[in-house]
Amino acid sequence: MIHRKFGVTQWDISEIGYGMWGMGEWTESDDLLSAKALDLAVEQGVNFFDTAWAYGHGHSEKLLGELVKRHPDKKLYTATKIPAKNFRWPAKPEYALEESYPIAHIMDYTEKSLKNLGLEQIDLMQFHTWDDSWADQEEWQRAVEDLKTSGKIAAMGISVNRWEPENGIKALKTGKFEAVQVIYNIFDQAPEDKLFPLCEDLNIAVIARVPFDEGTLTGAITKETTFPEKDWRASYFVPENLIASAERAERLRPVVPEGMTMAEMALRFISMNRNVSTIIPGMRKERNVLMNTALSDGKGLSKEIYQELKGHRWDRKPTSWSQ
Repeated sequence: MIHRKFGVTQWDISEIGYGMWGMGEWTESDDLLSAKALDLAVEQGVNFFDTAWAYGHGHSEKLLGELVKRHPDKKLYTATKIPAKNFRWPAKPEYALEESYPIAHIMDYTEKSLKNLGLEQIDLMQFHTWDDSWADQEEWQRAVEDLKTSGKIAAMGISVNRWEPENGIKALKTGKFEAVQVIYNIFDQAPEDKLFPLCEDLNIAVIARVPFDEGTLTGAITKETTFPEKDWRASYFVPENLIASAERAERLRPVVPEGMTMAEMALRFISMNRNVSTIIPGMRKERNVLMNTALSDGKGLSKEIYQELKGHRWDRKPTSWSQ
């Protein structure tokens, strides 16, 4: 497993991290499968695990805490997120800071996460939503400083809205954040325009999420794909998105190198960008862990393939279904 420096923290973080969203709502029997996949990831060299209180109201955090306890001989970096007080995703300019992240709420949910994890310190705490209209307000800045000074968190970050990679730049310029989490993949290349250059200048770590565009870039999404009613993807892959996504994926198939899957190509594309500190695919099964971690070999993609993939950029704007 290749490691990269995590911005100004200088942590040595695995190039492939672990996104734990999918484990939040699973049943007790599924938790056993989750534990096996998580343990295998540690064996494969993964040391960065990203969760959130919102993933099962703390359930995913508890799974991470148990993982840390099972591996006392290894440094596993814990990252979680504070939900907005109004529990609305994504953040919007009309949501006041007081209804999203008042100081008492920030402190309360940090304590909840610490309890769920069973830890005295969280390596990286993040705001789960963000709008830059809050950037200059002192309340959240004071709360972040207090959390760091008290030792309850080592670093702070923000998770920016889907397809709004620049809605967070003002916040990062305050100097209060050590990391930013953003959607970045073959389609979503917009973070390269302004966000990544700023992160390079300020030495801010970049966590690349949604590497497979919610499944499109695995090659498994077709125009006929359907999802169970309770699966959130049923509301995301509405006909206008499903058809467009499937068509984009079809145009990618001829580009996939021989002996490589589309999913591997998608992860290798992201790994080619040195601004990215870690990539956090969701890995529900052991076979996914083995496939995703195996690509951390320094090979990346050929320059020709990489440049061709740059031409598959797909700039999109947030809609009622995109969150």
